[in-house]
Amino acid sequence: MKRRTAVLTALGLGAMRGASAQEPWPNRPIRMIVPYPPGGGTDVISRELALRLATLTGWTIVAENRPSAGGNVGIDAVAKATDGHTIGMGQTSNLAINPTLYGANIPYQPLRDLALVSLVASQPNVFVVARTAPYRSLQDVVAAAGAGPGRLTAGHPGNGTVGHLSTEMIALAARVELTVVPYRGAAQLVTDLLAGRLDLYSANPLAVKGMMDSGELRPIAVTSARRMRILPEVPTVAESGFPGFDAVNWTGIVAPARTPPSILMQLKGAVVRALRQEEVVARLEGEGSESTPSTPEQFRTFLSAEIEKWGRVVREARVQAD
Repeated sequence: MKRRTAVLTALGLGAMRGASAQEPWPNRPIRMIVPYPPGGGTDVISRELALRLATLTGWTIVAENRPSAGGNVGIDAVAKATDGHTIGMGQTSNLAINPTLYGANIPYQPLRDLALVSLVASQPNVFVVARTAPYRSLQDVVAAAGAGPGRLTAGHPGNGTVGHLSTEMIALAARVELTVVPYRGAAQLVTDLLAGRLDLYSANPLAVKGMMDSGELRPIAVTSARRMRILPEVPTVAESGFPGFDAVNWTGIVAPARTPPSILMQLKGAVVRALRQEEVVARLEGEGSESTPSTPEQFRTFLSAEIEKWGRVVREARVQAD
């Protein structure tokens, strides 16, 4: 009995020494994987958040761009990371749309393989037409589409993006047929829109704000449930006759599912504090976005609903991955 007690005591002391010797987190730079190319909207907000987090906490955060396969490659790298110091910027496409769009070919399942830390921001699209187009409202576009199935054309710069699927959502909700034209980028799409070779575009508001301000493009509806602060006179799609319509680009911080809860709590606390800073809120609003800090539980509930919503659109519109 004495020997057993001595052994147990030694084991207990060893465990205590191990616990006390455990290094604090983080003990090296944190890698933030951005699943899209440099310079895009997701990249810009990722780097802004990384800078704010570093300022608030003293952590070193290094943004790493890992674009490919609609964001799947970068998010898969987050899901499979084992270094304890990797997070990533999830987004509508790679977390909510791609699980249905890519089906069995997607290498991760967001709700199973990722820890959801906090939502970051949301930004709607805006439906625009050329100044010379006869359409003054979304109702005008829908009426014209109904008068000649397939006659109206709508462009998008990326298959399976919110710009693409919000267009498909309108066609489904209005029960009209649009000819949806894919482009390799927004530049040629806008050129064709201005030239009258294309009728409709669900655009990132920042990308077309200059042309809206100059009158070259006419905004007719925004895709969020509420009007945008930077376009207060433009009605929502819901106000234009399609109640409940809500389609936005959103971002959220994720980590590998195996990340310890104590680390996730540190991350969540830091992200929420950063997103509640007045200058961050103001900057996002100036870009047509809204700061949306959340709890992990709120993020999970939101993502579950988004996967179901976008999955239904992908199936009903018969959208296929490139």
